[in-house]
Amino acid sequence: MKLKLEPIGIVHSPYKNRYEAPPQGGEEISEIVFFDEYEEGLKDIEGFSHLHIFYYLHKSIGYSLSVITPWDSAPHGLFATRSPRRPNPIGYSVVELIKREEKTLRVKGLDAIEGTPILDVKPYIPRIDSKPKAKIGWLENKLNL
Repeated sequence: MKLKLEPIGIVHSPYKNRYEAPPQGGEEISEIVFFDEYEEGLKDIEGFSHLHIFYYLHKSIGYSLSVITPWDSAPHGLFATRSPRRPNPIGYSVVELIKREEKTLRVKGLDAIEGTPILDVKPYIPRIDSKPKAKIGWLENKLNL
């Protein structure tokens, strides 16, 4: 099976490298600029307060199946973490949509760095996307969530 993904836009971020980007985003504003041929797909997006953003971690190099995270000193399986170093380096964030200006979305909470290719955007729908009874595994006593 061969997969072919093409970017639909690019991120302009205050974060120039992955060490500047806070885990799971912060309060800084980033811009997602869509390529001209995808602008029509943004119709009606400004009615949503939050969006799912899928992107390619273009600076990620290699991966390990065992990961030590910022939240724990014990190693965990890669797929039980949000490490950016993955076999398929796909990033994901839920962001707040601040404003749409033609083919540009201004968003808050995106942890992608400058130049990150955007793969897809979907609206966040609380009734569908929120899972209040979800368990958080080994993170249960690690985060103040």
